Amino acid sequence: MTTFTGPVTTARIFKTWWPLAASWILMALEGPALNIIVARLADPTIHLAAYGSLVFPLALLIEAPIIMLLAASTALCKDWDAYRKIRRFMHVSSAVLTGLHALVVFTPLYGLLVRGLIGAPEEIIAPGRIGLIVMIPWTWAIAYRRFNQGVLIRFGHSLTVGIGTAVRLVLDVVALAIGFALQSVPGTTVATAAIIAGVVGEAVYAGWRIRPVLRNELPKTSGEDGRLTYRAFYRFYVPLSLTTLIFLGARPVLSAAVSRMPNALDSLAVLPIVTSLTFLLRSVGVAYSEVVIAHLETPGSARPLRRFSLGLAAAVTLGLLLVAATPLARFWFGTVTGLSETLVGLARSGLWFALLLPGVSTLQSWLRGIVLHSRRTRSITESTLVYFVLLAAVLWFGIESARHSGIYVGLLAMTAGELAGAGWLIWRSHKTRRALHLRDTA
Repeated sequence: MTTFTGPVTTARIFKTWWPLAASWILMALEGPALNIIVARLADPTIHLAAYGSLVFPLALLIEAPIIMLLAASTALCKDWDAYRKIRRFMHVSSAVLTGLHALVVFTPLYGLLVRGLIGAPEEIIAPGRIGLIVMIPWTWAIAYRRFNQGVLIRFGHSLTVGIGTAVRLVLDVVALAIGFALQSVPGTTVATAAIIAGVVGEAVYAGWRIRPVLRNELPKTSGEDGRLTYRAFYRFYVPLSLTTLIFLGARPVLSAAVSRMPNALDSLAVLPIVTSLTFLLRSVGVAYSEVVIAHLETPGSARPLRRFSLGLAAAVTLGLLLVAATPLARFWFGTVTGLSETLVGLARSGLWFALLLPGVSTLQSWLRGIVLHSRRTRSITESTLVYFVLLAAVLWFGIESARHSGIYVGLLAMTAGELAGAGWLIWRSHKTRRALHLRDTA
């Protein structure tokens, strides 16, 4: 990208990475903040399970086709023509997916989905439906925000992305404080109202901050050969969209499997608590894909990018180990989150099954950035299929054996799937990594 000049050093990588990491950390704080409030309202186990294991996974599944707009706009919005085409795709796809969301929550499809396919406990079905109704603006707000953030990142405004996430978190906290003060609103409704207030506010902020970039920095033409065609865009984007559809589709599958294992309701309540903690550490690695995309075109960048990813992976793994192996786990799950003693014990022991997730996520972000740079996005889809197959196999074994609590089997399945997906990306990106090494050596 023409906005970056000079050699790629660790300091330069850090300068690009830290605002994005801060943005993801702030976003990751949203989950614990929701859990802390819901755990202190009426019927916490029911509403923690309804929001974390039913509403949020289904909302993520519906938005899956547009979630990679961040990577697409970062990689492809090189001029006004490309920007307009991707923006048109964003609005049309958002309208279709929002209609699908409404169709699910306002028709018998909801009962068919949550009772027939997921097999959710009856206690969480009614609050889950109300939560999904509140979440209807979710997909369009996320699409608009991610599309504009990709352009901001491409033109060197990654700090603006972090500020937008801070805006989102502030609005979350305000909505949660109102819900907590009222004490009469169900926990699932409080959580979903807070998350919608946050994402809509962040989308509005991103739309405001993109205006001077479009006016002053986005060129009319990029100077590169050829314009972005819809065919080229879909060839780039469809594999990524399928990837997120498969990956986020695993969340409802996970909930469905845990619902059929021993200790189902407690496991469904604790699972999002543990995954929100691990996501705090995973978030700094998730932010790394866009850093790799932004810098990999520069000769000499492959080696420092790899070294930074390995150091980051080691740091986040040690961080989670520190929590799991010390009284910090009891402090977090008990004192901070406010779980009952029974759920604290379940969460602490379950955390060990998720120990490798932050480090593996960081390495996957590095590998995905390499693949996105080469535009051979099919490899990412393949790795996600590998993840899904292994996750499903472990979950099936857990259902058949019916011996272990769902929280343990679910987290083990996630870890096994992530490791397998990372292994596949290592293999499939070998030629690209080799070519980058030869380029940098030359």
